[in-house]
Amino acid sequence: MRGKQAPKREIKPDPKYNSIVIAKLINYIMQRGKKSVAQKIVYGAFDILALRPGSGDPLDIFDKAVKNVGPEVEVKGRRVGGANYQIPMEVRGDRRLALAFRWIITAVKAKKGKPMADRLAMELADAANGLGASMKKKEDTYKMAQANKAFAHFGRPRRKT
Repeated sequence: MRGKQAPKREIKPDPKYNSIVIAKLINYIMQRGKKSVAQKIVYGAFDILALRPGSGDPLDIFDKAVKNVGPEVEVKGRRVGGANYQIPMEVRGDRRLALAFRWIITAVKAKKGKPMADRLAMELADAANGLGASMKKKEDTYKMAQANKAFAHFGRPRRKT
């Protein structure tokens, strides 16, 4: 890697719920700099979740969904002796959040026929209950890591002798 690593930018909390995590979701959904459109989608989804009977607080559903979808392990490719191995690695906090958002948004965009806010609300509710396409993606990633557990020793740093 050349040069310095870019500094982490501090994200301002969203205006309605005063949450940095929701602000990050809005930024992930945003396209072409249209933050107000992304905010309407996220806040609309939260309003839909709040109106559902027996669902509870939309923030709790959102937190549970993100926690459920965020992966504990993932596989990373590493070249060892001319062969590429898929090595299971533990996922750090920021990347876990990023992957959870990415998988939720990909699952929402794959569904068609309803407004984005409705689809996001459905996917968040499903993810909070351990269902949905984003949860399937997490389970597939976990299975891949389990299948490649034999190569985990390649992921450890080498000792100098």
